[in-house]
Amino acid sequence: MAQAMKQSGAAVQWARALLDLANEKNQAEPIGQEMAELGKIIEGNKSLRSFLGDPGISSEDRTELLNKVFRGRVSPLVYNVMGVLNSKGRLGLLHGVTEAYGELLDEQLGKIEVDVTVAHRLDAGALEQVRQRISQALKKDAVVHQYVDEKIIGGIVVRVDDKLIDASVKSQLEAMKRQLLAATPR
Repeated sequence: MAQAMKQSGAAVQWARALLDLANEKNQAEPIGQEMAELGKIIEGNKSLRSFLGDPGISSEDRTELLNKVFRGRVSPLVYNVMGVLNSKGRLGLLHGVTEAYGELLDEQLGKIEVDVTVAHRLDAGALEQVRQRISQALKKDAVVHQYVDEKIIGGIVVRVDDKLIDASVKSQLEAMKRQLLAATPR
C-alpha cells in the first residue's frame, strides 16, 4: 500500500544523501530502479536482512559478503553507499534506505502513491481514467495501486498518504442507515 515516509530518520537521511549524489551524476532514476530491486531482494530474503542488521557480525565479514554478492552487480554509487553504511555500523538501515529513496525520488518527480479499492477489478482503460482524474485533482502524477474488495459493493475508496476518500456504495448505505436510525422517533 502507498505509505508516507515511515522509515527511521537515519534511513531517510542516508536516502536523501544518495539522491543528492545521484542527482549530481544525473542518475536519480536508474539508481531508483536499482534501489527498488535491492529492496525487493532484502525484503524477500530474511536471512540476508538479519545478516545485514546483526551487530554480532563484524564489519569485515559484512564487507566480504558485500564483495561476493554485490560488487559488479550494482552501480558503484550504490555499492559505495553500502560500504559506507557498513563501515559506520549502519548496514541494517539498508532496507529502510531503499524504501526512503523510492519515496524521495517519487516526490522529486512529482509522483504520488495512491491506493484505489474497487468492488471488481478495473480494466486498463478504466484504471487509466481513474489515474488521470486523481492526477488532475492532486496536481501530481498519481501512481495507482488497485485493490479489490467485494464488500464495498460498488464505487471506489481512494487512499492518499493518510487521507481516505470513501465513495463506496457500502459507506453510502451505512450513512443512510445512520440517518434513518437517528430520525426514528423514540
